[in-house]
Amino acid sequence: MKGPLAGIRICDMTRVLAGPYCTMVLADMGAEVIKIEKPGSGDDTRKWGPPFINGHSYYFLSINRNKKSLAVDVATKSGRKIIYELSKKSDVFIENFVPEKLDSMSLGYNAISKVNPQIIYCSLTGYGSRGPDKLLPGYDLMASAIGGGMHITGRKDGRPMRHGVATTDILTGLYAHSAIIAALYERTLSGKGKKIDCSLLQSQIASMHSHASSYLNANQSTTRMGTEHPNISPYQAFDAKDGCFVIAAANDKHFRSLCHTLELSDIAMDGRFITNPKRVENRDILTNIIQEKISEHSMDYWIHRLEENGVPCGPVNDIGQTYEQPMVKNRIQEFDDPIYGHLRLPGPAVDFEYEDFGEGTSIPSPPPLLGEHTRKVLQDVLNFDAPQIQDLLDRKVIQAPT
Repeated sequence: MKGPLAGIRICDMTRVLAGPYCTMVLADMGAEVIKIEKPGSGDDTRKWGPPFINGHSYYFLSINRNKKSLAVDVATKSGRKIIYELSKKSDVFIENFVPEKLDSMSLGYNAISKVNPQIIYCSLTGYGSRGPDKLLPGYDLMASAIGGGMHITGRKDGRPMRHGVATTDILTGLYAHSAIIAALYERTLSGKGKKIDCSLLQSQIASMHSHASSYLNANQSTTRMGTEHPNISPYQAFDAKDGCFVIAAANDKHFRSLCHTLELSDIAMDGRFITNPKRVENRDILTNIIQEKISEHSMDYWIHRLEENGVPCGPVNDIGQTYEQPMVKNRIQEFDDPIYGHLRLPGPAVDFEYEDFGEGTSIPSPPPLLGEHTRKVLQDVLNFDAPQIQDLLDRKVIQAPT
C-alpha cells in the first residue's frame, strides 16, 4: 500500500470508535493495520445497527477500511503468544481496554515492551490510566457530558444535547494518531519505544478552547447558544422563506457587506453594531433585525447575493444533500466486494501526492470480515506452518474463514 506510513505495522487491539478511527487514519496513510478481534463475535460494532448489508453493520464498515482482521482468543495462553510474536514484528501496539485489564493478562506495556523495546504502545482510556476514576466505563456520551460538551450544545432554552456525531471519540482517535506519528519520528532519533496515554476526557477538555479559557481566566461560563457563536456575531443560522442557512460574518468587512446585501446599510454604522464586541453585546437586537429581513425571500435568493458580495454563507444540508454535492462526490471511495457488494464510503480527509501514483492517500481495501486475514498473517508475518495453524483452529484459539 502506498503512503507515508508504508512499512509501519500496527497491532490493533481496539474496538468501537476512538481506537478504530485512529487506526483507520493510520491505515489510510499506508500503515499495515492488523486488527485483533475476538473469535465468534469480533468488534462490538459489527452488530451495531440497523442498517446492515448482508448481515454486516454499516457502522463497522465506516471505520475499518484498509485493515486486516486477525481473530484470536487472547484469553488463552496460545492466543497471547500470538500477540507477543506479532508485537515483536510491529512498530505500534494500540489498545483501549479498561486500565489494568491487559496488565492482568500480561499484555500491558511492561510485558509488550519486554518483547519489543522499540514498540510505540498507545493506550486509549476513558479517564486516564491513573487516578481515582480510571476504572469508570469510557464512552463518548459520558466524556462529553462530564467534560462540558453537552452543556454547551443545544438550543438556548432547551436541554443539553449530544452532538450529532461522537465527536469526543473521533477527537481522541485523531489526538492518538498524531501522538503515534510523533513517537515514531522520535524513535528514529532515539531508537527507543514510547508509552502513550490518551483519554476521552482529556481530549474533550482540550477541545473546549475558548470556553475553557473564558472560564479559567475570566470566570465566564458559556451555556447553550443554539447555532450562535459566543464570541462572534452574526455567526449563526437564519431561516429564509424555504429553508435554513448559515451566515459567518466573522469580521467588520463581512458585516458591512452583509448589511449592504440585506439593504440595511444604516445598521452597519449603528453604534450598537459597529464593532464585533458591540455586536456580541447587542446580539439579540441584531439577530432579530437580520432574521426579519432574511425571512422575506428564499434561501437561494439570499445565498446567491451574499456570495456575490463576499459574505461567507451556506445551506444547512441534510445527509443526502451533503453527499450528493459535486465537491463531496469526488471524495467518496468505492469498493466492489463479493460479500458487501458495491460499497461507498467517505475517503480520507488528507491526500498525499506521488509522482508515480497520482493523487490519493492509498489504494483502498474494504473493511475485513471477521478473521479474514488470520491465516495470511500467521503464515506471512509470523511464519506459522499449516499444522500449527490447524492446531490453533482445532483448539478454537483462532478463527479463519473455511
